[in-house]
Amino acid sequence: MDTTEILIKIRRIVRSINLESKKIQKEYGVSIPQVLCLNYLKDSSNFQSTQGEIRKFLNLNSSTVSGIIDRLEKKTLLARLPKSGDKRVVNIVLTSKGADLLDRIPSLLHEQLSKKLQFLNDEKLKQITESLNTLVSLLDIEDLEASPMIMIDDPTDIQP
Repeated sequence: MDTTEILIKIRRIVRSINLESKKIQKEYGVSIPQVLCLNYLKDSSNFQSTQGEIRKFLNLNSSTVSGIIDRLEKKTLLARLPKSGDKRVVNIVLTSKGADLLDRIPSLLHEQLSKKLQFLNDEKLKQITESLNTLVSLLDIEDLEASPMIMIDDPTDIQP
């Protein structure tokens, strides 16, 4: 059996994610991790959260999330506000400008995939999971930190 077809399909997936990332960055001025952060705030109670909660959601380290928040704050897409009653806690809050941007950004690939996966039966989902587990094992990347969302950028490399 020729393995070239498998490699082409993997490359097609990686390329589509890369193209989406570049398109979002060029057209809207934000990275995919930044969009995911804004979306998290949009879906949070009162459009706000703590940095720790955002970090857990994105599954990224604290300094990376801090950088994402810094860049979004500079663009006035979110704001840092002290929690009333406890000035030691800072809430990260989605601004109206951030909400407006989210309304303009199209559905991301991971959102589209997530919706479509819900329509697959358990057997098909198990088959996909096993195949992906095999690929991860073959590539020896089981310990690589990864977000549950599809993104090609290394968030630590993203500049304003």
